[in-house]
Amino acid sequence: MTPEQRQALEKAVSKAKRIASERASALHDLVEERLPAAYEEIPILAQAAYDACQAWAHATAQLHAAETNTDSTQRSA
Repeated sequence: MTPEQRQALEKAVSKAKRIASERASALHDLVEERLPAAYEEIPILAQAAYDACQAWAHATAQLHAAETNTDSTQRSA
């Protein structure tokens, strides 16, 4: 893996983490400030937070896999 590829994966992880945090914050704000009146928004915001966390987990797994692959390639060289 080139340094540019690693940097791109790290950037993707950071972006996914930021988005997941924003979605979680929106869900938290709903709970803290707008329930019970806005209860119908729970599934939408919960799904958005869940999807964002899955995207973060996927990006993190890609980075770890690339790092592991690079490490094993360097050891065998």
